[in-house]
Amino acid sequence: MCEANAYIYEDGKELLYLESVDIMRPEEGKIYLRSLFGEQKVFEGEIKEISLLNHKIVLKKK
Repeated sequence: MCEANAYIYEDGKELLYLESVDIMRPEEGKIYLRSLFGEQKVFEGEIKEISLLNHKIVLKKK
């Protein structure tokens, strides 16, 4: 499988936020994420970068 993990970029570090992200979509200025296991999170911030090769999503606070 090729799931991506989501990280929050904070103080120069990437902290794991959600593993095995299945769905990611913008919703009213926030980012909605859902994992393959049904875990849901809403992040108030923006996308810093997405690395498809490394299966990594990096988010940052506004």
